Amino acid sequence: MSGKFKKKTKAKQEIPTTAMPDIVFMLLIFFMVTTVLREVTLLVKVDFTKAENIQKIDQKRLVTYIYIGPERLSGNRYGDTKVQIDDQMITDIPAIRNIMYDKLIEQPKLIVSLRIDLKSEMGLVTDIKEELRKAGTLRINYSTKREL
Repeated sequence: MSGKFKKKTKAKQEIPTTAMPDIVFMLLIFFMVTTVLREVTLLVKVDFTKAENIQKIDQKRLVTYIYIGPERLSGNRYGDTKVQIDDQMITDIPAIRNIMYDKLIEQPKLIVSLRIDLKSEMGLVTDIKEELRKAGTLRINYSTKREL
């Protein structure tokens, strides 16, 4: 009787990997489609001026923005006029030269777009433009709203 019944050997359970590249590709496409690019969190208020003759910049990846306006405080209040580059508040105006020079080295065709609040002081804007000139970032753009 012992000859009739043999103990079965355990078969190896392998995970089928033939569909793995398809699954990876679908996940990659899914995350590429659903991912939102990070935008800058504005720490200053910018109410654009209006202009009649404006031109749109085609290559947004070449543009870096400098925001100039009153600092946003808690409770819908606004403080003194401040300068923001990316997500960083700039307290020392001469530091703009080093920041923008580093960006210019990374991207030689850099365009600096100034986003200035209507009520900002023109003296501050002039100081910032002087620092941009010293940094060698001579391609400057002013962001505006289209006048209707």
